[in-house]
Parts: sequence; C-alpha cells; structure tokens
Amino acid sequence: MPLISSFKILSDAQKGHYAIGALNIENMEMAQAVIAAGEETNSPLIIQTTPSTLKYAPPSLFYAIVKSIADNSKIPVALHLDHGDSFARSCEAIRAGYTSIMIDGSKLPFEENIALTKKVVEVASILNIPVEGELGTIGGKEDSLEVKDKDALYTNVDQAVEFVDRTG
Repeated sequence: MPLISSFKILSDAQKGHYAIGALNIENMEMAQAVIAAGEETNSPLIIQTTPSTLKYAPPSLFYAIVKSIADNSKIPVALHLDHGDSFARSCEAIRAGYTSIMIDGSKLPFEENIALTKKVVEVASILNIPVEGELGTIGGKEDSLEVKDKDALYTNVDQAVEFVDRTG
C-alpha cells in the first residue's frame, strides 16, 4: 500500500474510535519490524524519524526504506518527521516524500515559533502535507531538561488558539 498522509490515518482512527501507534525508527530493521507488527495486528502506523536519527542517514534514505516496505504491506503507513528542528530539515523531509511534518519551535520565543511554523505550513500545504507544531513543554523530562514548573505543565488555551489561528 502506498504511503499516505497522517491526516488520513488519524481521521480514520477518530471515526473508527481506535488509536494509532507513532513509532520512531532508526534503521531498516526497525522499519521492517514495526510494519510487520502492524500487519500482524492489522494496525495502521505512523513511522517517525527525528533530527538525531537523520544524523545517521538522510530523509531520502529513510523514505526509500519505509516506502519500499509499505508498498508491499496491507496496512496504511505514514512517514512523519518528528520534532523537526529547522525550516531546512522540514523542507528536506518534504522533498524526500515524507507525508507529514512536525516542526518543533517550542524552544523559541512565541513570535519566532509562530513565524517558523507558519513558514513550514506554507511550504507543506503546497503538497497537501499536514504540519504539527509544538507549543510549550510537557512535564517531566523534555530533551535533557527536567520540567517541574507547574505552569509549564498545562497548555495556555488562549495562546494555543492564537498559535493555530496564526500558523494555520
């Protein structure tokens, strides 16, 4: 089955009331194992790579690996850039054929995060590729920092609405 958009996989899951696994891979064997497990359980999947994974191999190589396995699979598979760390990395993944992008500007000031996310959305929307943005932090461990600030544990709803409105 050809790679599909994470938007399609998630929309179908929402309608069908089931969850979707989003699993990070780091090599061909992991991609094979994850998709084999998805086939065994008849579970659509989102396969993800991160910027640290992409230090090992470029998005074009991960795309070729995942596409080749997915093309011979009976389950829907999306290929997602998880926690994209720059506009350039996002564009590289889009050019390679990734079917969704997450741009993580959460370490930037709010206005810079909006500008970065909006820029990625503008490029991705040309190819109808969904974009996920990140706003704020999640309690516990965030990268190498431990987040204990109570206010950081909760989404500021007004800020989230503004973020979505301004970035699309």
